[in-house]
Amino acid sequence: MKKIAPIALVALMAVAFTSCKKDYKCKCTTTSNGVSATSYSDSFKETKKKAKDKCNALDGETTTLGVTVKVDCEVE
Repeated sequence: MKKIAPIALVALMAVAFTSCKKDYKCKCTTTSNGVSATSYSDSFKETKKKAKDKCNALDGETTTLGVTVKVDCEVE
């Protein structure tokens, strides 16, 4: 029994400190002149925090020839 406890403890610690990566997509809503369209990125394997950062990097707003296009993305 004394030999099993340290092995079990090491295995438990390995599981606890492993980051959980899952498949995520970015759901992006593009709005221009009051018209909205939704699109999805390709799926990617990442931790939830990094997936949120990746999707937020796609957010933005541009104006060309008086037309404003706004992109708002969230992780899904």
